[in-house]
Amino acid sequence: MKVIILGATGAIGLPIARAFLRAGHIVYGQTRSESKAKQLATEEITPIVCQPADIDKWKHLLANVEAVVHTTAAHNSQDAVKVFNLVTEVIQTVRPAYAAKLIFVETSGTLVHGDNRDEIITDTTPTATPHPFVAWRAEHERNVVGSTLLNGIVIRPVWVIGRSESHLGNLLFPSAHAGEVVGIGTPGARYSIIHQDDLADAYLRVVERGSIVHGSIFDIANEFTESVDDVLATLCKVSGAKGYKYREPANPFEQAACTTTRIRPYLARTLLGWSPRKPGLVDGMETYYATWKASQGL
Repeated sequence: MKVIILGATGAIGLPIARAFLRAGHIVYGQTRSESKAKQLATEEITPIVCQPADIDKWKHLLANVEAVVHTTAAHNSQDAVKVFNLVTEVIQTVRPAYAAKLIFVETSGTLVHGDNRDEIITDTTPTATPHPFVAWRAEHERNVVGSTLLNGIVIRPVWVIGRSESHLGNLLFPSAHAGEVVGIGTPGARYSIIHQDDLADAYLRVVERGSIVHGSIFDIANEFTESVDDVLATLCKVSGAKGYKYREPANPFEQAACTTTRIRPYLARTLLGWSPRKPGLVDGMETYYATWKASQGL
């Protein structure tokens, strides 16, 4: 297959690009930076240097590629909708009439399920109360999977961990290094997480089966949620911090990070044969913290 990854140097996009390469596919990677374009080239990824929505720079590829994977607009409604609309428009002029439908994978997130500490959530639970930070996503998801011109699919990752780009690690580890772990929110919350390698494997399986599973929305998460108090206590033990405390969120992103979603997704396991392999935050804390320190030169 030939695949375009929009956001190919990001915490989600780069592991996806590498997963496709390992599977033998041809990968084009969009990045905004010339320096990161060189990184992609050394990874055997053909770089495209532009903004994701600057489709004039890569629309010629849409005649022959099998899939576009969009990873850059998780929190930006304008970018997400613009890219989807542009791809839908352009394929009608550049894609041969005999070509199979283009697979288009949009990256959303499980925040569309909202904050709920009581109920178990699955892929097919109605998104009636999305978190305000991403309330726009629900309608956009429906537009993607309901497309008649594309084989549209939505992937909703939970919080991504692993290596130096761990979302929660970058939120928690600096305070641990300073000597006291600081959690955000209130006690009793739970984290839903996924390692970037397991997430990349899910994207690979989705695209390879895109002509079969199009129209689907996949929540991608570990098989269990983790107590935030357990996570903070384990981080104290691993880092040598004197203890942990909580503080109020300071911005919309931190408010979103406080969200508890007790999620038990099943579609990826059932339709894709996918299952996560990497340890969660508590079990893998020693490795994840050491990796973060190394990335910071500590």
